[in-house]
Amino acid sequence: MTTTTFKPIAARQAPVNTEGVIPWMRSNLFGDARTTAATFIFGGLMLWFIPQFIDWAIFRAYWLADSDACRAEGVGACWGVITEKYRLIIFGRYPFEEQWRPLVATLMMVTLLVASCTRAFWKPWLVVLWALMLSGFFAIMMGGIWGLEEVETSRWGGLPLTIMLATISIALSFPLSLLVALGRRSNLPAIRSLCTVFVELIRGVPLISVLFMASFMFPLFMPVGVTIDVLLRVLVGITLFQTAYMAEVIRGGLQAIPKGQVEAAATLGLSYWQTQRKIVLPQALAMVVPGIMNSFIAIFKDTSLVTIVSLYELTGALKMALGSDSDWRSFYIEGYLFIAMIYFVFCFSMSRYSSWVEAQANKGKQR
Repeated sequence: MTTTTFKPIAARQAPVNTEGVIPWMRSNLFGDARTTAATFIFGGLMLWFIPQFIDWAIFRAYWLADSDACRAEGVGACWGVITEKYRLIIFGRYPFEEQWRPLVATLMMVTLLVASCTRAFWKPWLVVLWALMLSGFFAIMMGGIWGLEEVETSRWGGLPLTIMLATISIALSFPLSLLVALGRRSNLPAIRSLCTVFVELIRGVPLISVLFMASFMFPLFMPVGVTIDVLLRVLVGITLFQTAYMAEVIRGGLQAIPKGQVEAAATLGLSYWQTQRKIVLPQALAMVVPGIMNSFIAIFKDTSLVTIVSLYELTGALKMALGSDSDWRSFYIEGYLFIAMIYFVFCFSMSRYSSWVEAQANKGKQR
C-alpha cells in the first residue's frame, strides 16, 4: 500500500488591485518618472493658484452693488457688478418692463431642446412641436399681437439671442450638411462640383467676413424697397458657414463605410436613398458623433461674433453693460467670468450628451 504525502502549493502573490483611487493615481499620475515630475509641477501650480483664486473670488469678494466699496483696499472680486447689471447682460437692450417675454420664450425653447434629447420624443410629431414652439417664441419676442408691445429684432440680445441663434443654426445646418456631404460623393459631376465649390468657398473665409457680407453687402444687391431683417441674414450666414464645416465631418464618416456594403445593398435591389438611409448614414453618423457635437459647440460659441453687426448677444451685452457705465467699467474680469460660466454650463452639457449618444451607438454595434 502506497502512501501519499501532502505537499502544500507555494503561496502565490495576491492579485494587484486595479480599481479604486490609489491604483488610478499610481497608473495615471505616478506611472513613470516623467509622469511623476509633471504631476508634481502641475500639482504645485494648482496648489499655488487655486487658494489665491478662492480667496479673491469668495473670501475677499464683495457681493453688493456698490462700486465705491468694491474699490476699497483689500477687496477681492466685485460680484456686485453682476448684481447691478445682470438684467442688461442676460437680456441686452430688450425693454426693461418687457423682459419677462424673452425669459418665457427662452424657457420654452430650452425645455423643448432638453426634451428632444430623450428617446421618448424621437417621434415624427417632434417636428410639429418644434414648429409650434418657434411660432410661439417669435410671437412672444416680436410682439404686435395679444396686446404685446412690438419689439424690433435689433433690440433682441443677451442669452435669449445666443440660444436662439445657436439652436436654429444647428437645426438647419445639420440636414443641409448631410445633403452637401452626400453631394460631394455623388456620381454626378455637376452636383459634386457644386458641393465642392460651396464647401471650399465658405471654408476659405472667416465667419466674420460671412456675417459682414450677409449684413452689409447683401442688401446692396436687393431691389429698391426690398429689405430682409438683419437677424434673418445673420441666421443664414451662420447656418451656411457651419454647414460647410459639418459636411466635411460627415463626409469623413461616409468614407469610412466599406464600399462592399453599398454594392451588397444594390444587389438586394435597394435604391440610392434606401441604401443611405438604412445602411450608410446610421453607421457613418455613429462614427462621427464627437465631431458633429464639436461643430454644435462651435456654433454656440461663434454666436458671439454677431456683435460686429450690432446684435448684442451675451458677450456683446456684457460689453455694452460695462462700457456704458464708468462706475462699473473696470470690473470686466468678473463680468467675463460670469458669462464664461454660462458658456461652460451649456458646452459641458452638450459634451456630456455627446458621450451618452456615443455610448448608445456603441451598444448598437455590440448587439
